[in-house]
Amino acid sequence: MDFISKKGLTLLFTFAHLLNTKIKSMLEIDFKEIITVGMVLFAVIDIVGSIPIIVNLRAKVGHIESEKASIVAGMIMIVFLFVGEGFLNLIGIDVHSFAVAGSFVLFFLALEMILGIRIYRDEEPGSASIVPLAFPLIAGAGTMTTLLSLRSQFHTINIIIAILLNIILVYVVLKSSKKIETLLGENGLGVVRKTFGVILLAIAVKLFAANVKGLFV
Repeated sequence: MDFISKKGLTLLFTFAHLLNTKIKSMLEIDFKEIITVGMVLFAVIDIVGSIPIIVNLRAKVGHIESEKASIVAGMIMIVFLFVGEGFLNLIGIDVHSFAVAGSFVLFFLALEMILGIRIYRDEEPGSASIVPLAFPLIAGAGTMTTLLSLRSQFHTINIIIAILLNIILVYVVLKSSKKIETLLGENGLGVVRKTFGVILLAIAVKLFAANVKGLFV
């Protein structure tokens, strides 16, 4: 009985240690990472810069369901964060390659924001709320690419928290888009857009530098 008890206790302590290690690895919450990822997603989503588009959509279709658009966009982003890498592995693309490709997407998005040019053009949307607000305006191709690129640099839990914070901000902006547009004005929106464009450009360069070496290993 003593042997069994000692063996049982040893197994129990071993299991507890492994569980504790696993929980710690899952909960590697870093506020610096959350702020960095949050700013990147804020710049890519560019919900403030999209206020004129949102106002135009509201004028066309009437009521916009801010809650539905925010929740669906958040779900799309979190699901893609987990299944995106598996999908890449399925088609034979490694995370470093995707991250480098993502850095180019961020680079051109930043150029659009800084220079006020339009490189990528969407088709004219015909409805609102889920399409085109949740997808592709909020959780579009640029956001999807950015999420997988960020996953190669930051802990998943911090990315999820940053996503949720951005979704809350998106909801607030959707709810008060008219007030924000009036408050900031055209010049204010332009300043915000260009400021985050510069930040996004610097992050794109950093992301490229951090992953390009992995292509030749």
